Amino acid sequence: MCACENDVNEVRELSRKRQNIEEGRNIESYLSMNGKMRAHLTAPLLMRYVDSGNMAEFPKSLHVDFFNDSAKVESQLRALFGRYRESENKVYLRDSVVVFNTKGDTLFCEDLYWDQAAQKFYTNRKVIMSRTYRRTLITGINGMTATQDLSNITFFKPDPNSFFYIPDSTQSTTAPPPAPPAAVADTGKKRPKLIPNP
Repeated sequence: MCACENDVNEVRELSRKRQNIEEGRNIESYLSMNGKMRAHLTAPLLMRYVDSGNMAEFPKSLHVDFFNDSAKVESQLRALFGRYRESENKVYLRDSVVVFNTKGDTLFCEDLYWDQAAQKFYTNRKVIMSRTYRRTLITGINGMTATQDLSNITFFKPDPNSFFYIPDSTQSTTAPPPAPPAAVADTGKKRPKLIPNP
């Protein structure tokens, strides 16, 4: 008669379900809607978890170009981390998230959601917005929604003194000199004489 003894931890490790992970490097992915290319994503590393509802992570940064109807880049996004769930069709971004458009408007935040179907961004966290063409810096905002091209933005719960106007350094801050008085044309007629008040 013989018997054997197994380590309880080894048995648990063998019975534990292992996640099926697919790994990809130097990723390039295109998103199209209604037959038109809408976005181009690049990332150095992709980790896809098949057993977790087809969740994908970009643990070493990602960059996205967004296109308009003419297939021209209208805005860009970059972040140090991203997570995508196919069932939700949304991307969660965090760590140094930056979105900017061709006008020079730039959005900074620590975490952001990208809704691919609605083509919108939203967050409940603090954001900083620089509107270059209007020379405005917006800080102290607690949440916002925005279109992918940053043309339509709604801010939530702004702190006092959240908006700052940045004067253009290329323009003179002094008022221009007054214009000289307009010359009176000589019509040959006698001008009325002014009589001072007594």
